[in-house]
Amino acid sequence: MPALSIDDPGLARLIDAFYARVRADEELGPIFNDAIHDWPEHLEKLAAFWSSVMLASGRYKGHPVPAHIKHRDRITPALFERWLALWAETTDELMAPDAAAALQAKAARIAESLKLAMFFRLDGQPAPKPSPRPACLAAAATDHA
Repeated sequence: MPALSIDDPGLARLIDAFYARVRADEELGPIFNDAIHDWPEHLEKLAAFWSSVMLASGRYKGHPVPAHIKHRDRITPALFERWLALWAETTDELMAPDAAAALQAKAARIAESLKLAMFFRLDGQPAPKPSPRPACLAAAATDHA
């Protein structure tokens, strides 16, 4: 199979293949499968996210930090490493080497930003759990990343 390109069709195929692995992974699968209730919709959102990140398409309109923070009780920094390892494996298999490297570098930066947002505090204390939101905000927070 020829390597996928960093274009919208290639990114969509990559996302589908990658999240099939995530869903089957013994560490990541239970968390993602419990959090995501409409996988086709979520995969479209993730393809839009990667299109925006890699192609500057502006297609993604979500808010990834709050979407991840609301699952902080089940996510650990080590799980980001597992996610990155699966991402590297999938991109290495499906993408040309330069494309895989670019996607892996971007994913590493995104993972680091999410980890900092979720777990880091200057005072060394654990980050507080998210507080319950008013109903009007909860309705707007249906993004899944």
